Amino acid sequence: MEEFTDEVLSGAPGLIFTNINGILRFFKRVPLIITPFKDMFLTTGRHAIKYCFFATLCLVEEAGRPVGLFTIEDILEQVVGRISFFVNAGIRFVEETCKMRAFGEMWDKLTQERYGAQTEEMRRFRYGVQVNSLGLTEAQPENNVQRIVLEMLGITLSKIARARAIQLPAWNEALGLPRPWDQQWALRMQQVLAFETDLLEYGDIFDGSPVIAAKVKALVDGATAEMGRVQEQGGMVQAIESGYVKRQLVTSHTERMRAIERGDLKIIGLNCYQETEVSPLTGGTDSGIMKVDPRAEREQIERLNAFRAKRNNAEVKAALANLAETARGGANIMPASILCAHAGVTTGEWSQTLRDIFGEYRAPTGIDIPANDDARSARAVAIRTQVIKTGEEVGRPLRLLIGKPGLDGHSNGAEQIAVKGRDVGFEIVYEGIRLTPEQIAKAALEEGVHLIGLSVLSGSHVEMVEDVFNQLDKVGLKGLPVVIGGIIPESDAKLLKERGIAAVYTPKDIDMNGIMVDILNLIRKAHDLKPVAVV
Repeated sequence: MEEFTDEVLSGAPGLIFTNINGILRFFKRVPLIITPFKDMFLTTGRHAIKYCFFATLCLVEEAGRPVGLFTIEDILEQVVGRISFFVNAGIRFVEETCKMRAFGEMWDKLTQERYGAQTEEMRRFRYGVQVNSLGLTEAQPENNVQRIVLEMLGITLSKIARARAIQLPAWNEALGLPRPWDQQWALRMQQVLAFETDLLEYGDIFDGSPVIAAKVKALVDGATAEMGRVQEQGGMVQAIESGYVKRQLVTSHTERMRAIERGDLKIIGLNCYQETEVSPLTGGTDSGIMKVDPRAEREQIERLNAFRAKRNNAEVKAALANLAETARGGANIMPASILCAHAGVTTGEWSQTLRDIFGEYRAPTGIDIPANDDARSARAVAIRTQVIKTGEEVGRPLRLLIGKPGLDGHSNGAEQIAVKGRDVGFEIVYEGIRLTPEQIAKAALEEGVHLIGLSVLSGSHVEMVEDVFNQLDKVGLKGLPVVIGGIIPESDAKLLKERGIAAVYTPKDIDMNGIMVDILNLIRKAHDLKPVAVV
């Protein structure tokens, strides 16, 4: 919140009025820094609708401290009018259209009544969007093409709620890193919609529809009620720190995953219509994905070292010392940060200086949610019985460490494994995202875990596994079973197993109970116990 306030007030009075693009990057970036979420959300019905604006404005309102001649109150209308949002769109494109119309309606009212924005320009709902990569499948990945196009409709069809910027994933992002050609294909989808169709020639085609109006009203009513619940807790900051917000996200995704497991939520190619011809898209020597040259990391490190060697070290030290002094004194850090940039201070050096002063924020994980009906199913109960029995055989309850190493912030998979593991009787150690291999090894030793589950979706799984294994060796845990989940190509999965990974899971593996049985038997194997079958 401090950084957010500093950035806003440093933009007044000039930047915030004249350089909209620059200030928007700050506003879109800040919620990702001060919270563990890409979007702040309010739950309406069974779908989580993202309300990043509510969290952002609560933080603006709650900050409100003066700096120099300005306070938040002095420039609030201009701050509100320059905020941009990054939202997500799913495949239920009629509902998504209504969601964005509800966004605009709520934003217009909220900015006028609560924040005093009087002009239409200042109340305009500006947003960019990424269509839902979570819905892409590894199974029959060609189906992702139509998924992406349909998801794009939800944020383009309604003129009054149309996105200002669209980010489309590539069809093969559930397989690995997309190639330049795949990225071009995603771009061409937007261009065909814009230049070949007649979408842009008409006004809003949904105006006057009673069906759309009714759905928008339902969404607005649900979101308004949720906003009231958040306010009752003391505001969004308190709701974040208490874990309420994260628990709602984890609960929503858990419900979705269980519905897929049961077959209630149909995903073509994944849990229904699984018969398929061989896809020509995934053939060839590259298997339809980009393979990163291992030299790229070394070359980047060399460039970084060369950059540092050319700097004036005295200026760098002075700039970092000034930043530290400013931060300790509670003054606005933006002028000091700009001096750091001019001196050639790297992002890592800048952030480490602030980390040394303020500490490192570890957000609530959200996995402490009540068990649902699936946790009481016959199979889950049978697994839990075997987990308890195995714990008795090895001398203590079975404990899993879920590790999320690196800068990858996509935590859904790790959270779902943690929730499922807890539901079937494992003790779970999960500290959230962005852990170092050293931290993972240290936690494994201190917590006495029986198995480590790594989650890596950044494409750096091979290198990350090597680092984790090296750290485990250093603390004397060389034989500890380690499994990994993520976007991992088949060739890399084979390589990881050759290097000691006990099992590899990818998006096609939706049988969470089956994964739990695998993990149980890996622990039994490590303790020279016979495997068990749970049906």
